[in-house]
Amino acid sequence: MKRWRWIIPALLLIIMTLPAVALAATTLSLTPTSAPPTKPVTVKGTGFGAAEAVDIYFNETDLMVAVTDGAGGFNKAIKVPASATPETHWITAVGRASGKAAQKSFIVRTNWPMFHIGLQHKGHNPYENVLSPGTVSGLDLAWNTVPIGSDVYSSPAIVNDILYIGGDTKFYAFNAKTGAFKWSPTVGGLIGSCPAVVSGKVYIGCYDYKLYAFNATTGAKLWDFPTGGIVASSPAVANGVVYFGSHDTKVYAVNANTGLAYWASPFLTGDAVQSSPAVVNGVVYIGSRDSKVYALNATTGLAYWASPFLTGGMVTSSPAVVAGVVYVTSRDFKLYALNATTGVKIWDFTTGDVVHSSPAVAHGMVYFGSRDDKFYALNATTGAKLWDFTTGGDVDSSPVVANGVVYFGSMDRRLYALNVATGALLWSATLADGIRETSPAVVNGMVYVGCFDGKVYAYSLEAGLPILAGISRPDPRRLIPDYRLPITP
Repeated sequence: MKRWRWIIPALLLIIMTLPAVALAATTLSLTPTSAPPTKPVTVKGTGFGAAEAVDIYFNETDLMVAVTDGAGGFNKAIKVPASATPETHWITAVGRASGKAAQKSFIVRTNWPMFHIGLQHKGHNPYENVLSPGTVSGLDLAWNTVPIGSDVYSSPAIVNDILYIGGDTKFYAFNAKTGAFKWSPTVGGLIGSCPAVVSGKVYIGCYDYKLYAFNATTGAKLWDFPTGGIVASSPAVANGVVYFGSHDTKVYAVNANTGLAYWASPFLTGDAVQSSPAVVNGVVYIGSRDSKVYALNATTGLAYWASPFLTGGMVTSSPAVVAGVVYVTSRDFKLYALNATTGVKIWDFTTGDVVHSSPAVAHGMVYFGSRDDKFYALNATTGAKLWDFTTGGDVDSSPVVANGVVYFGSMDRRLYALNVATGALLWSATLADGIRETSPAVVNGMVYVGCFDGKVYAYSLEAGLPILAGISRPDPRRLIPDYRLPITP
């Protein structure tokens, strides 16, 4: 009898578990849960039939057939369709034999986390699929902010539908879709740099001689790092390190989590460093007001090369590094193309006045503005001029390229959108004041820019914000079309 005291409960436990196993729900998980078009997404499913064919849908489109293992699970990678617009979509898995289904929402969204969108400073958003040469003429004002300063020098960063930008003595966060205010911690001076938003933290330089780190969700200050001069350089964050320059003539590398310094460049550049660093393949490329461009070891800060013989004017712009070439403008009226390994000049192009605009590079072309009131497009390989466009004022604004359109601002109080290939005017907006050093950001079907009237402006298509508001999908079992993908080995 003692033996049955143990056997009966064990049998009951087995009987009780059988229905749970038989009725185990299907599950679906996505990694990541948000990404731009064309990016890979890992889809993991469980609870389907063993060795069962499972169709994986992106909305109503059957992208792939996965065959489950003996336990009814699968792990497959799909690509977000290039045409998927910035909104909420649904990824669905449906078993062909069992009819079991599972579904998860997925957000198609592109982030603009730092100056000129990334560490290379190309100024090119390759994921934009809402605004194009055919649609950009429909842009209209979506929202603008109350003044955040007497003027705006900072450029915006947009991450997870939050816009970050600096003002006079505060650092601001707004809802990127609606412009609704979120928070604004106070700092000790004007913010002229573009924020960098990485891993839930925001880094920003300030005229009070400090670099700040804030919590990207709450705005709580995490730490600050003092330098010996104004920090107008926009920080770049790579591999847990924040790189930036200061008017104290140094370039710094700081731990992104703690704010402790790894190195300050062990040489004096000879003048203030206002340029923002590009970080590519373990090298930090940055300009100085001493008329030089530097390439530094990202780990030690030691210089690989400097280019004192190439520029006759201050280098306050930020370099773009593409395909082994450093593109940078100088106040000696020129744009330079330098060999990224040696610093040797490949070619230069002369404009009619000072150049402060940082170049954008895309599809074999280089775009930049000048204080001769013109905007230029050059062949990236030869430096030959392809076209120019005349505005009514200085063009210090750094351009951005997205889906066949190049955007930039001018001190003539206008924001421009031109055809990248021809320079033809596609659209422009008149603002209350000029656009000086702030660079526009073009992301998720919207255009953002700061203005000398102290406000931030956002533009979207006349259909407006509903395109970003999300959509509802039917029950996944209703997504099974009459025709499904064939099973391939």
